[in-house]
Amino acid sequence: MTTLADKAILSGADNRPPMLEKDMYDSWKSIMELYMMNRQHGRMILEFVENGPLIWPTIEKTGVTRPKKYFELSATEAIQADCDIKATNIILQGLPLEVYALVSNHKVAKELWERIKLLMKGTSLTKQERECKLYDEFDKFAYKKGETLRDFYLRFSLLLNNMNIYNMKLEQFQVNTKFLNTLPPKWSKFVTYIKLVCDLHTTNIDQLHAYLGQHEFIQMKFV
Repeated sequence: MTTLADKAILSGADNRPPMLEKDMYDSWKSIMELYMMNRQHGRMILEFVENGPLIWPTIEKTGVTRPKKYFELSATEAIQADCDIKATNIILQGLPLEVYALVSNHKVAKELWERIKLLMKGTSLTKQERECKLYDEFDKFAYKKGETLRDFYLRFSLLLNNMNIYNMKLEQFQVNTKFLNTLPPKWSKFVTYIKLVCDLHTTNIDQLHAYLGQHEFIQMKFV
């Protein structure tokens, strides 16, 4: 089953972090946290973002205490050190060039995270503006030539997730109809069948995607 974090990660086949849009900072922050959580050792990565960098372990030799070198770290300590660096890298990868240029001198994830928040303060849209923007995206949502059913489904789920973040409500029938009607013509016979046998007032898009996914191989075979 697709997780919420899985839905939030869609940003192309290379699975990069979501890209920050200045007027959608709150949404980006929430999705970025989900993205981090879905990485290996995700809770540890997010811990460094929220609470600060690793306190580097020390070692005592001949009465002198010094920080350990990387090769001297225990297995657990090495994972912590790697996650500390990954936290910074993930954040930097999610920044447009103009924001990256302003914050790239920060190497500590927590400081970087807070600096971005400060820069974005006042840039987010008002609630009404956010809703208008997202409703417009929903209305104009369209299939992209060449994308797979899964990419289409995840991209649509990401839009719905953004709307849920701002407590925007859509009727289930409206969501399902939009999802089905936006698919390209090659799916038309399956879409017609689903509309005949499924109650679009109670079915969700996860179920619709699962049904369509069963037929994707057959569909691709004859395209």
